[in-house]
Amino acid sequence: MRGLPKANDLCWCGSGQKFKRCHKASSDPVRPGRVTPLRPVPDEIAKPMWADGSEVARWDEPAVKSADIIERMRRTGREAADLLTYLGTLIKPGVTTEEIDAACHERAIAVGAYPSPLGYPGGRNPFPKSLCTSVNEVICHGIPDDRQLKDGDIVNCDVTLFREGVHGDTNATFFVGSIDELSDRLVRVTRECTRKGIEAARPGNLINDIGRAIQRHAESNGFGVVRDFVGHGIGEQFHTDLQICHYYHPGLDIPIEEGMTFTIEPMITVGSYRAHMWSDHWTAVTADRGRTAQFEHTVLITADGAEILTTPTDPTLHPYWTLA
Repeated sequence: MRGLPKANDLCWCGSGQKFKRCHKASSDPVRPGRVTPLRPVPDEIAKPMWADGSEVARWDEPAVKSADIIERMRRTGREAADLLTYLGTLIKPGVTTEEIDAACHERAIAVGAYPSPLGYPGGRNPFPKSLCTSVNEVICHGIPDDRQLKDGDIVNCDVTLFREGVHGDTNATFFVGSIDELSDRLVRVTRECTRKGIEAARPGNLINDIGRAIQRHAESNGFGVVRDFVGHGIGEQFHTDLQICHYYHPGLDIPIEEGMTFTIEPMITVGSYRAHMWSDHWTAVTADRGRTAQFEHTVLITADGAEILTTPTDPTLHPYWTLA
């Protein structure tokens, strides 16, 4: 696994300049900050099984959902999307990811939902926050802390809500102030990859057709596709055993069936697609510290294709929701 480039190496961004004169001078690596204690959730809010410290009991939920579960997922997915849209309005230089997490927690409680990441088992300890915030080279599962967002950063906010006994999972990458041209192109292509993956999610195709479409578009634009983290089945469980790779995986020749629900959430990189884990056992960063972006939707497979369950009530409120 490659580490951070040396000062006189060519920069990972493809500019042709030495690293010391390009991104080393303009973008410090993200460092962990101070993390506050878990926030409480009122007793009257229905909670997933891990909220009391239990392990996740099963991953084998049926891939094809009942009409009742689908209707509950539509409502919960829209609520998650509305929350993510709201959080996007808070992102600006000087704001901490801790402040964004606090807003996420409060809004989730206000709509009668449990923030699914809170207390989720894994890593060295359960996840301590209600939201994942992944800045610049952080691929996913960034823990909100007291680090202030800086002009030129990009930050992915990953929201999942548990309400009515089901989960709705969605994320988007946002700009912090003015960003450089390469980061702008990275985010645009990542959004396009998400759209192409969703377009491939239709009856008659295979699960690996989704990854094929995403990988083809990312690599044709000079970007990489993360392999270590994938999309997943979702419903009454946060994660089921249905895996959605965002690159072509020959073993995933599983037919896509009407009634399936899963996430499509490609993580696209400027440089290496390989991941390195921080000592918290949650935060994953690119091996070469190149920037990465992500978008995610929960989808339902219908006879006509994929219905996005995490579309906000008013999709015009934020341009990041436009998948065109």
